[in-house]
Amino acid sequence: MNITWALLMMALGGVGVPNQGHEADVAAVLQGAMNPPIVTENTTNPDSASPNGGGTASPAPSPSASPETARIADPQPDAPKVKGIYVTAYSAGGARMETLLALLDKTELNSMVIDIKDDAGYITYKTDNAELQQMGHPQPFIGDISKLMTRLKEHNVYPIARIVVFKDSVLAKKNKELSFVNKDGSVWANKGGDSFVNPYNENVWKYNVDIAKEAVKLGFKEIQFDYVRFPEGFEKRADTLKYTKSDRPRVEIIADFVKYAKAELAPLGVRISVDIFGYAASVPAAEGIGQDFVKISKNVDVISPMVYPSHYSTGWFDVKDPDKDPYATIKGSMVDTHKKLNPLGSYKPVIRPWIQDFTASWLGSGHYVKYGKKQVEDQIRALKDQNIDEFLLWNANNRYTADVKYDQ
Repeated sequence: MNITWALLMMALGGVGVPNQGHEADVAAVLQGAMNPPIVTENTTNPDSASPNGGGTASPAPSPSASPETARIADPQPDAPKVKGIYVTAYSAGGARMETLLALLDKTELNSMVIDIKDDAGYITYKTDNAELQQMGHPQPFIGDISKLMTRLKEHNVYPIARIVVFKDSVLAKKNKELSFVNKDGSVWANKGGDSFVNPYNENVWKYNVDIAKEAVKLGFKEIQFDYVRFPEGFEKRADTLKYTKSDRPRVEIIADFVKYAKAELAPLGVRISVDIFGYAASVPAAEGIGQDFVKISKNVDVISPMVYPSHYSTGWFDVKDPDKDPYATIKGSMVDTHKKLNPLGSYKPVIRPWIQDFTASWLGSGHYVKYGKKQVEDQIRALKDQNIDEFLLWNANNRYTADVKYDQ
């Protein structure tokens, strides 16, 4: 399918997204991808000329390792081929954890992605770190983090810490200078009431990386950064909001954060992964939100495109209703992902997609199917057929389909 037409169809057709987690105004993001600004090397960001820029940011922290050097060895060489599930902090600290551990005990699943800093911006356990306490608002969603880590080890679970980076209402409201501010002095929020913090601000970088460092000390083997981007549709408001910025383009700023995080965390022997929109493999860079699939992938150990079939609309990969044909949709997305990343050569990271274990009823009658054993297995089979043997299952409520054969 013609990519421009596909983008238009998605933008106008209304892309379904879950109400909980991974939510985004995808149509707005796609609109930015359809009309990316022309950016050449050694030029300044047009946004920097704005009189409402709120000043100039100091130079971003410099990574200790050059991004042009050869990729270092896997910091977790003994890690399994990850087949994992998403686990909220509420589940991790509550009764549901027994059910989830039992699921991993009796299946080929071997990993959990657990919220350590969630979609609202809460650190999900009571940290003793005074600086993190001051900047954030830690909550005891996970009542005993040490006990949790012990349980994971006893069940041979490969632990991944999910840290939501720039979508952070807690930090934005507590530290207005780290966020985007409206002309009336209020903190900007999107239609869903969520605020973001400013990716140009190096204090935001350090805060999130400090959370990651503590997660490593707790025993997590991998740090997964999510919402590594500007707010959806940011290009439409970049010149009206007040915030600190530099003359670097947004795609460079996001890539710089990833490089910085990788350099800071590499000495700790932890893997770095980043979640990214699945369609990013099929379209030009999303300049508006600052996401470039290749620039980000080059500087991580693992890339996790969110390729839920429900996120694609009519016509993608020559499929009338992608949600109803998960095999074809996942296969098409992986073909595009390989094409995008193969030129990276030794820089190509492990590809570990997020796949769908939920029913997208919001797509409307005739455009979705109830997801169960067959649909989940079809996605895994499509990955396997494209030489992808790692995956993560997303269900916002952590209720996963029974009797799935995860080893296709």
